[in-house]
Amino acid sequence: MNRRFYAALGLAALIAMLVALYMVFVWVPTEADQGIVQRIFYFHVPCAWVAFASFGLVAIAGVFYLWMGGQIWDDLGYAAVEIGMLFCTLVLITGSLWAKPIWGTWWTWDSRLTTTFVLWLMYGGYLMLRMIADDTPQVARFAAVVGIVAALDVPVVIVSVRLWRTIHPAVLVTRQGGHGLEDPRMVVTLLVSLAAFTLLFAWLLLLRFSELRMRTHLAALAREIALVRFRAGAA
Repeated sequence: MNRRFYAALGLAALIAMLVALYMVFVWVPTEADQGIVQRIFYFHVPCAWVAFASFGLVAIAGVFYLWMGGQIWDDLGYAAVEIGMLFCTLVLITGSLWAKPIWGTWWTWDSRLTTTFVLWLMYGGYLMLRMIADDTPQVARFAAVVGIVAALDVPVVIVSVRLWRTIHPAVLVTRQGGHGLEDPRMVVTLLVSLAAFTLLFAWLLLLRFSELRMRTHLAALAREIALVRFRAGAA
């Protein structure tokens, strides 16, 4: 049943992504000021949404792990960090691709770019910790704390364009100094893209989470076998 569910979810994500691609490259009109490069917007924003959702899930899983201590919460947080880092990296890449023709540079220390890069660095540190340290409850607890603290940067990224002066093109949505998404087809395309990326996120998360749960069960089984052999040898 799990295989069928994963297959159905993956198929739904594929179909939604194909529909989103058609809408982005064929159906939606070209933005008047920025031209065709603005279509990166329909990938950039969904990637950011998925990254933020992933890191929020990391924080929630970390809280439950520190509170209840169940390995399932550590596995969920670990899986969410990996997926979040993937999409956070895509946010930085698509943002740079968008910035070059609009700002004339691949990167500028804009407030939102800087806070997003800090977010990427913090969760990169989380992954480095899990890769180089032993897989112990102490390491898992420390990683949970790191995941919770790092997630505090997510709301900072979101409100950064209001806290500091910025040239970030969020004005396309907020209409503060820009034209906004004036054509209803732009809004529909954005919503479809968000749905497609959310389905993709759910599929990838479940696959990785299932793999980590399997690893946990195999490790527990290996410990039980080792204990039985030790007792048999001692007898």
